[in-house]
Parts: sequence; C-alpha cells; structure tokens
Amino acid sequence: MSRLAGLFAELAQKNRKALIPFVTAGDPNPDFTVPLMHAMVGAGADIIELGVPFSDPMADGPVIQRASERALAHHQSLRTTLAIATEFRKTNGHTPVVIMGYLNPVEIMGYEKFADAVQAAGVDGVLTVDLPPEEAAECAELLKARDVDPIFLLAPNSTPERVKIMDAIGSGYIYYVSLKGVTGAGHLNSAEVETKLTEIRANTKLPLAVGFGVKDAETAKIIGNLGDGVVVGSALIKEIEANLQNPAQAKQAIIGLLTSMRHAMDN
Repeated sequence: MSRLAGLFAELAQKNRKALIPFVTAGDPNPDFTVPLMHAMVGAGADIIELGVPFSDPMADGPVIQRASERALAHHQSLRTTLAIATEFRKTNGHTPVVIMGYLNPVEIMGYEKFADAVQAAGVDGVLTVDLPPEEAAECAELLKARDVDPIFLLAPNSTPERVKIMDAIGSGYIYYVSLKGVTGAGHLNSAEVETKLTEIRANTKLPLAVGFGVKDAETAKIIGNLGDGVVVGSALIKEIEANLQNPAQAKQAIIGLLTSMRHAMDN
C-alpha cells in the first residue's frame, strides 16, 4: 500500500479530511522550500504538493506563474525539485509528497528514469498536468510498479467515461478542479462542486481532493465537508510574494493560514 492510500484510509477512519498545500519548489529561493515543507506539516498539512517550476504552464494562474519564474531564476529544475523531496524525506518518513508539473521535463528524462528518480527521492505521487490518462498507461505502469501513485486532474465538464478511465489508470487520489479556468481564478460554487462530486463518486472509489478555488479557512471548511481533501496553492504563494524580502515572515503567514484552515476543517 502506498503512503497516500494508507493516509486516506487512516483519515477515513478518523472522519478527517486531508489538508494539501501546494508550493513551488525553489520559490523564492532553493533554501526556503524544505524548512517550509516541515513547517506546513507542523501546521496540519497531511500531504504536500510540490510544484516543479516550468516556463510555459497552462493550468497555473499568474500567482503560480510568477512563483515559477522566481524559482527558474535560481535554476530550479525537475532534478533539483526531486533533490528537495529527498532532503525533506531524510527527517520526515510519513508525510506523502506529490510532485506536480508538466510533461516536457519528464519526456526529456525518459519515463523509466523518471520513475526511478521519483522513487529514489521518496516521492509518493506524480501529477502531470498535460499528460491525459488516455495517453498515460506507460508512465502510470512504471510509477505503480514502484509504489508511486499517478494522479490526474478532473475538470467540471469531465464525463463519466473519463472518470472511469482515471479510476483504472490512476491511484492515490483524483484532483478535482473546482472551477473552469486557471489556479487562483474565479469564485467557488459549493453547490456545483457537491453535485459534481456525487456524480464522480458513482464511477470511482479513489479519494477526491478539491482545489483551484480554496482561498481561506471558510472555503477550506466548505470543501472539507464535500471532498476527501482540500488543496490550497495560490493563497499560500501570495504570502511568499508579499514577503519576498522577509521569507521568515512569509513562512509564519503560511503557518497561520494553514493552521486556520486545519482548525476550520476539523470543527
């Protein structure tokens, strides 16, 4: 059983939902990320999504785009992102880490070398935004053989047939995009999310994590009542961007935001 499967099984027994923060590896500098990951776990994070900086994103809004630009200025890459995961894993052997990025760096490395590298780094899941499940069988098989979960994005207009494909190819959890658009955009419609999650559950037993519209404790509580996990990214990276000259202050702001989300979700 993968760390992700074990975690969601444990949370289900406790009637608790996963808090899943996303940060971009190397933003605002490479030395900041590992201490921040540990701090987020201390603030109540159950899973960490670690973004691989990429120059041409298609799902990321302007906040995460700028985070990638700052990280790329420090020569952050897929390999150095895996090095960050490796460093984190030296002192944390239980919190699942999911790397989230785009296909081009994976294609350059090659699927088998990539699968070996993520396994060696202690990574538990891989979410490749622009690799659809219909074309992911080879990569997914290599990852699963190494107890690494291939994770896919599901959009509000995805069909039941597509959910069934993700259920067959993917594992760990499904990331449901709560709104049409890029990260950090739009307004969360909880009624629409609830309706869609009910439809999705008819075609998969995988846990459902919801993101793209979570901004604060209130929205985290709403989503926590609907899905199995709550993903927050842009709201955290805004704190980094607001405190570029004072990373310690950014970390404290992120700790405060996650603590408030954890408290709201648990109550």
